[in-house]
Amino acid sequence: MSTQRPHFVVAAVCFLDEASRVLTVRKRDTDAFMLPGGKLEPGEDASAAALREVDEEIGVALRPADLTELGVWTAPAANEPGAVVTATVYTAALPAAPVAAREIAELRWLHPAGGAVVAPLLRDHVFPALLRT
Repeated sequence: MSTQRPHFVVAAVCFLDEASRVLTVRKRDTDAFMLPGGKLEPGEDASAAALREVDEEIGVALRPADLTELGVWTAPAANEPGAVVTATVYTAALPAAPVAAREIAELRWLHPAGGAVVAPLLRDHVFPALLRT
């Protein structure tokens, strides 16, 4: 019997506004806010997954040249108890107003120093990286 925890490989995009807040999303039937993004499809690289997921989740079309890698981190999965995610996180300028689509219930701009309920990846890795810059 295997005791290995499920492991997901994901890609996400971090959009910042003029007040240094980060655009986050909350999926239906969940509490934690996270970056727009998701799991890589078979044969898909992280940047292609990030572009596809951002378009699907918030209706924003980006090009590969729009992405700048912020980092790659592993953290507990926010919505999959016992699972971990390894995420490639990019930054990009937001070229259009985001709109919640598909499984996204809510969009919220959060400051990295704030106290909202966020995914462990955001809390432990992305927000600290943003506060250091």
